[in-house]
Amino acid sequence: MADKFDVIVIGAGPGGYVAAIRAAQLGLKTACVEKWIGKEGKVVFGGTCLNVGCIPSKALLEASHKFVEAKHDFSDMGIEAGDVSMDVKKMMARKDKIVSNLTGGIAGLFKANGVTGIEGTGKVVGAKQVEVTDKDGKATTYEADNIVIAAGSVPVEIPPTPLTEGLIVDSTGALEFQDVPKRLGVIGAGVIGLELGSVWSRLGSEVTVLEAMDSFLPMVDSAIAKETQKLLKKQGLDIKLGARVTGSEVKGKEVVVKYSDAEGEQEMTFDKLIVCVGRRPYTKGVVADGVGVGLDERGFIHVDDQCRTSVPGVYAIGDCVRGQMLAHKASEEGIMVADIIAGHKAEMNYDAIPCVIYTFPEVAWVGMTEQDAKAKGIEVKTGSFPFAASGRAMANNATEGQAKIIADAETDRILGMHIVGQHAGEMIAQGVIALEFGSSAEDLALTCYAHPTMSEAVHEAALAVEGHAIHMANRKKRK
Repeated sequence: MADKFDVIVIGAGPGGYVAAIRAAQLGLKTACVEKWIGKEGKVVFGGTCLNVGCIPSKALLEASHKFVEAKHDFSDMGIEAGDVSMDVKKMMARKDKIVSNLTGGIAGLFKANGVTGIEGTGKVVGAKQVEVTDKDGKATTYEADNIVIAAGSVPVEIPPTPLTEGLIVDSTGALEFQDVPKRLGVIGAGVIGLELGSVWSRLGSEVTVLEAMDSFLPMVDSAIAKETQKLLKKQGLDIKLGARVTGSEVKGKEVVVKYSDAEGEQEMTFDKLIVCVGRRPYTKGVVADGVGVGLDERGFIHVDDQCRTSVPGVYAIGDCVRGQMLAHKASEEGIMVADIIAGHKAEMNYDAIPCVIYTFPEVAWVGMTEQDAKAKGIEVKTGSFPFAASGRAMANNATEGQAKIIADAETDRILGMHIVGQHAGEMIAQGVIALEFGSSAEDLALTCYAHPTMSEAVHEAALAVEGHAIHMANRKKRK
């Protein structure tokens, strides 16, 4: 038997590495198991988020957005940039460097906090035992009083479009293109599909997004979703709703995709195809048979509100449990679990987890949509404010979008905030804080905001809940 630990975490993604660091900070002897092999042939930390998800995609989104700005928007500000071009290989190299810096940074944080990194594939083989198999096939069993499963998720593959090297790819493959495809197909108009579609559309691809559902971004407030769809279409994304992919065929260096819509059977040809139809929990083989950790039919591990499994001392967090598959949700669950193991009282407010789509403009939301509230029988009042009326948005050449607040009609308590606009991902934190503290719309309306800022749109939306917006014609009379 190898070393014994107070806590062993399986997986070093944003849930696992945060849980491990927090546990070590609280004085617990902690180890974190990771099997991810990086491009240099060594184990790297950070999971999907840092290696092939959140971070590299944002690097490409930022670079491609700056390219579009320089090519099309600078002249509006009096900046003549001349003939602007994009070196895709250099853009990719920068992305890889950022990933390398951050994954290496986690290794440094482990060392600074006393977390033992264990390389290999972790498996729970008992209530207090984790078996780790290294790349050579050697298995070592470790004891731990507490085990945290943070194995993450992987992209969903669908039978009609089997992955084909360099032609039909998942989100990971879409981050590795070395040239701009002339015709790009994207299956799935969710967060990942819209972000990746935006990157390559900005760089010159003719992008078609095939979405099986008839509604666009149903999890977003309908007014915000409608405006987002209009803005993305204006940018060149051809989003086909109600388009169910039925098959594909690789012909040389092209992919022929067959799909059905309201008009019948259709066919399109692409140079590259990205499959972005969601992610599934990576839990197969993570827990040995007979341990007692329960899984549902989709592979998610059963946990309570504090991420305890059915086996005492075994916890599960992040993408392999219920809830939204978000890095920050996983991180907060990791902190909560570490605190609980250390004997502290801890819980999470799952109603106040923000979501962001990093297109341009960004789309961000937290809490209920107006349609959610009405479905639950809650009478609401809303306030919206367009960035077209914002002085800072005008100065930034970013007047598209709006901020919207949904409040309980009886209590004035804020139920949700939805924003489409520049820096929406930063501004949504105001909505998260408002929900955490049970704020009313009046609380935000009475708050002094700096001028000129994009956040003033949130202030004006709060004022608009009662018809008191200053910089917009009001529909209601002052009380």
